[in-house]
Amino acid sequence: MLSDLSDALSDIAADDQVRAVVITGAGRAFSAGQDLTEIGSVEDGTAIRNVLERHYNPVIRQIRALDRPVMAVVNGIAAGAGCGLALACDLVIAAEGAQFGLVFSRIGLMPDAGLTYFLPRLAGHARALGLGILGESIDARTAADWGLIWKAVPDVEFVAASEAMALRLANLPTAAVGLLKQAINAGEHHSLESQLALEAELQGRAGDSEDFQEGRAAFLAKRIPRFIGQ
Repeated sequence: MLSDLSDALSDIAADDQVRAVVITGAGRAFSAGQDLTEIGSVEDGTAIRNVLERHYNPVIRQIRALDRPVMAVVNGIAAGAGCGLALACDLVIAAEGAQFGLVFSRIGLMPDAGLTYFLPRLAGHARALGLGILGESIDARTAADWGLIWKAVPDVEFVAASEAMALRLANLPTAAVGLLKQAINAGEHHSLESQLALEAELQGRAGDSEDFQEGRAAFLAKRIPRFIGQ
């Protein structure tokens, strides 16, 4: 499944007609995490390391590097590496009945799939350590309160809300969104001076886009802009 997801992300990266990406689960779960019975021998960590390096890590990198918005629609439990996959996305909407679970310590492992990167940056050092050490799960409302996700939506409104958000993302000036993603990702390790220089460079590229011309014209004409993502 991870190979299929990686292939799909590669296809999307090469297709300018795709304006936004939604990753969600089928059935009752977003992702139950890695099935350890599929890894093979677990007498040592070699098989687990290979799965991460060959499958999970490339997908995480693709999501972060994609120059279009990627939304996780968390319809149920997002456990283990599945939680990392969700938090790697640019926007996360979850049903209030959904759960985010770091269950690694229950089986003698540590969080992976980017979780040790995303958790402290989103929720803070103390909460990241607490969740990881205790192996606890939190509900979607708590995840939203902690800043892990964008929004928790009542279950009865979840499908409509996620579809409306996907359409909203698809109508954005996606060229500018891609530049924003690049700037935010770089800002994790830049100094202020480096980030100011990068902002100026990327804003110059945004200013050359057709979407900026359309956005300015729509603003002056007091109408809704029609962006094309270029």
